[in-house]
Amino acid sequence: MSVFRRRRREDDDAAEGNGNDEGGAVEAAEAPGDAQEQPGLPGRPEGPWDVAERPDTDGYIDLGGLRLAGRDGMELRLEVDESTGVVNGVAVVLGGSAVLLHAYAAPRSEGIWDEIRAEIAAGVTRQGGTADEVPGPFGRELVVRVPVRTADGRTGHQAQRFVGVDGPRWFLRAVFQGPAVHDEAAAADLEGVVRDVVVVRGGEAMAPREVLPLRLPQGVADEAAQAVEEAEAAEQSRPPLEPFRRGPEITEIR
Repeated sequence: MSVFRRRRREDDDAAEGNGNDEGGAVEAAEAPGDAQEQPGLPGRPEGPWDVAERPDTDGYIDLGGLRLAGRDGMELRLEVDESTGVVNGVAVVLGGSAVLLHAYAAPRSEGIWDEIRAEIAAGVTRQGGTADEVPGPFGRELVVRVPVRTADGRTGHQAQRFVGVDGPRWFLRAVFQGPAVHDEAAAADLEGVVRDVVVVRGGEAMAPREVLPLRLPQGVADEAAQAVEEAEAAEQSRPPLEPFRRGPEITEIR
């Protein structure tokens, strides 16, 4: 498994509807034990899981708000908001397909996937794309075709598959890309990744739909910090520039 440090966040999230909205009332903070007492919403008999349901995640990749079970050949690409430096999403690449994962805070009493699904479909339709609601292994999901500009300047379409899972005070969105959109065999491994996800909502007060922040895995963060320190040390060890000192001269003889 390899880990890529950064992935630039796309500005045009129209295909995702308003799923990133941070509006709405902020829920009161809870004591750490409250989240464990909150029952999970139905529809997750095989995952993904709340940390209260799977507290033992030894061997998982700890990204803060999400914990992922590693698989051979799996690559992670973290999505970073360049204006804030906050990691807010992770793409899992496996077997020629990818799934982009985001976790959000959600109301205590009800799920939000039905509402978000309708918003995504409306956003895709406004762009001139199509959105079909179909049954899937995680419940109702969307298969969309979004207009894109190809390398030769023509208009093409990119297929994506939107899956949503409502949990206790959180919502997980998974966007499948590549063969996994239409090929069940290609999707199987990535669906397994999604089922193994453990969401760490925490007890902080958060507005519904506010993104649960992620972080670099500890080992990668340590390597990145060491690389920065080495680069700074190398810069300090360089001899100072002397812009006004005369260098070698060449005399031309005619």
